[in-house]
Amino acid sequence: MKEKIILGVDPGTTIMGYGLIKVVNNKPFLLAMGILELNKYEDHYLRLRRIFERIIGLIDEFLPDELAIESPFFGKNVQSMLKLGRAQGVAMAAALSRDIPIFEYAPLKIKMAITGNGSAAKEQVADMLQRYLKIPQENMLPQLDATDGLAAAVCHFFQSNRPSGNAQYTSWKDFINKNEKRVKGRPAKS
Repeated sequence: MKEKIILGVDPGTTIMGYGLIKVVNNKPFLLAMGILELNKYEDHYLRLRRIFERIIGLIDEFLPDELAIESPFFGKNVQSMLKLGRAQGVAMAAALSRDIPIFEYAPLKIKMAITGNGSAAKEQVADMLQRYLKIPQENMLPQLDATDGLAAAVCHFFQSNRPSGNAQYTSWKDFINKNEKRVKGRPAKS
């Protein structure tokens, strides 16, 4: 795999999280992560404008090759879901305006890719990313939206790095059962 930069975004209309990784020799390294606080703007349309401007700024600064974004999940509050969809759409429009390919991942898929558990807590995702990317504690942000954005980028790295064969796995146990020789010291077929 050639070198590439992936921008991950956790869209939101109160706080938007983002993370950037650079992949060198098939190994990801943290470039940056952060948040955009939007709750200081009362006007929803101004929030959308700030999202667009921040994504454009990140693109112009880091020149990512791809954008990985968390897709909205279906919640009980329709208005919240609509606002979240707008935030996602604006972030996508910013990437499209710079001809950057977009890859969308469900929250469950991102959590599963990072922790192996689709219902993992945000803290678990942050902890796994910190360990995997060897992020010093002082560089971790208290807002977990930043690591959620970073998780989208790492999830995309994992997904785009999968072998292009017919090997599909339904769980870790399924992977172990289909790869007994690769997984040493693990019981298979339980």
